[in-house]
Amino acid sequence: MKYRTIPTGLFISNRARLAAEIPEGAFAIFQSAEVPWRCADGSMKFIQNSDMFYLTGVDQEETVLILCPNHPDPEMREILFVRETSELITIWEGYKLDKDQATEVSGIKNVQWTTELEPYLRRLARRFNHILLNYNEHLRAGVPIDYSRDDAFRRWCQDRYPNHQYGRLAPIMHQLRAEKSEPEIKLLQTACDITAKGFDRVLKFLKPGVMEFEIEAEFLHEFVRNGSRGFAYEPIIAAGKSGFILHYLSNDQRCEDGQMVLMDVAAEYANYNADLTRTIPVNGKFTDRQRDVYNAVLRIFRLCVDELVVPGKHMKNTYHKEVARAMEDELIGLGLLDKDEVAEERKDEEKKEEEKLYRKYFMHGVSHSLGIDVHDVTPSAGEFVENMCVTVEPGIYLPDEGFAVRLENDIIVRAAGNIDLMADIPIEADEIEALMAEGK
Repeated sequence: MKYRTIPTGLFISNRARLAAEIPEGAFAIFQSAEVPWRCADGSMKFIQNSDMFYLTGVDQEETVLILCPNHPDPEMREILFVRETSELITIWEGYKLDKDQATEVSGIKNVQWTTELEPYLRRLARRFNHILLNYNEHLRAGVPIDYSRDDAFRRWCQDRYPNHQYGRLAPIMHQLRAEKSEPEIKLLQTACDITAKGFDRVLKFLKPGVMEFEIEAEFLHEFVRNGSRGFAYEPIIAAGKSGFILHYLSNDQRCEDGQMVLMDVAAEYANYNADLTRTIPVNGKFTDRQRDVYNAVLRIFRLCVDELVVPGKHMKNTYHKEVARAMEDELIGLGLLDKDEVAEERKDEEKKEEEKLYRKYFMHGVSHSLGIDVHDVTPSAGEFVENMCVTVEPGIYLPDEGFAVRLENDIIVRAAGNIDLMADIPIEADEIEALMAEGK
């Protein structure tokens, strides 16, 4: 792996936290991700199932974890199954973990080959009647397509043991993973630090005439040379009007003099992800109007980080509405909304949030959870929790004026004061201009 060895204690601690939530007569089963196939005989890069990595640190396909914390035999409380390798597999695919290496990575003493999964499962099923299975219950997962190993195994298990009781692991995992431990925060910080190096490189590179994909390449160069596998998500490099497309991925336009370029791009590190957005002038100088809009977005950003993001606050019902009211005031100041119309609209308690006037210029959410997944899982209550990692990403989009501004950093939620993991990445307009001037 490109990343440095992660202390085994992280995964031991994560399993202990989960074990405390597993009922007396139950055991839990987790499956690794599949190697995704592209077409014909070509596969894409393997990315481990987030829960499997969180609990074991094993970054390898065909892996299974069983946790049975209440079993009287200590050897049966944690069982890790890994794929048995061979000389042929080593030649074609590379080295795979042997049992001792799997123990070294995960801290699990009882490691078996995957061929032993069924015999172990039969032994456990005879003693315990309650089986907890995993499933992707992310709020934005969309329509289930039942292609994952978790999905296939769930059907197989329920068919094989139809008289057992089954339970859900997702709600437990969402709660556990939302609160980041100190080792996890360090991994996130590393991803952010690598992202910072990429942004610094681009500040010195960008000039009129550069193609969006050339900027993408500059980021990727810096990410990979610093130990990242690459982008945390498909990068958005959007010059001028491309910035109005929230999920713009073409990255094939020329950056012209006088335009702003919106860059939503960040690195991953050891499966943990950063998420950065900066909007900068192609020629290195903001126009007066660009600067006014930029500073309006920056004030919203500062308000969120310094005051609005606090543990216990509901992310949608309270936080987003607070940001929306602040955004309305900024849009009024920019001459984009009428003060009296906004005041009248605020009296209408029945009007849906997505129908309000400000949504013409700011149409997306402000924050999402971040971690092993870019849009990481969140507690079922939908509230900020202590040590949660979230993005803060306000924006203003002006199609009639030919530019958009979005700013985004990653923060750790703390009651005593939030920690900005990207505090060292330039964000003030004057600083951006000064650094871009150095590259000329």
